Amino acid sequence: MCSLQAFAQELSGQELLKKTIAYHDPSNKWSDFKGHLVVEMTTPDGNQRLSDIIINLPDQYFKLTSSRNNTAISHIVSKDSSSFSLNDQTTFTEEEAKKYSLTDTRAKFMKNYYTYLYGLPMKLSDDGTIVNPVVERKEFMGKEYLVLQVKYEEGVGKDVWYFYFDPQTYAMEIYQFYHDVAKNDGEYILLSEEETFSGIKFPKNRAWYQNADKKFLATDKLTTITEL
Repeated sequence: MCSLQAFAQELSGQELLKKTIAYHDPSNKWSDFKGHLVVEMTTPDGNQRLSDIIINLPDQYFKLTSSRNNTAISHIVSKDSSSFSLNDQTTFTEEEAKKYSLTDTRAKFMKNYYTYLYGLPMKLSDDGTIVNPVVERKEFMGKEYLVLQVKYEEGVGKDVWYFYFDPQTYAMEIYQFYHDVAKNDGEYILLSEEETFSGIKFPKNRAWYQNADKKFLATDKLTTITEL
């Protein structure tokens, strides 16, 4: 029986990526994804935030509604156009726009953020993604993983990412990013439990920690996911 070290050496980065996509999205449903997600974020000081998210990939539509101080803030991206609302009102002052980041840049950032995180590992097949051909073997919190390093072409992304997969099932269990590896900055995210929707296995819980000091930052919980 071959060791994990030998197996990692035999498996290329693209082969590992295909195996983990086959685990998470066996019927290739992600490109047709249409879903309504509710995500609850909890921080160590007990604060909570609910994010109501609509992702409709075929129609190129995204909507994020979050609540802050009894104000419902919506960022919407439909194809290449952005729009916003405060408590379902589409008119607001310049001061409110600045306070709640009602900008095209912010709306598109949030769209990319949520579609990336909930689209993993399938999003690692996107154009501009540089998958390291060498699969590493690493131990993390007492368990050995097959690890894939990912970088991005200029203009696509600047961070360096590491994805940790169970060596038997190829389930994605951890991911980690650095702005500058030499500085040990960035964060690592522990994934737990799974929610299967439309044939896709999504992580139910994401716990965020700083790389440098392992400080716990927050937990995101996928409380519901339904069809549009």
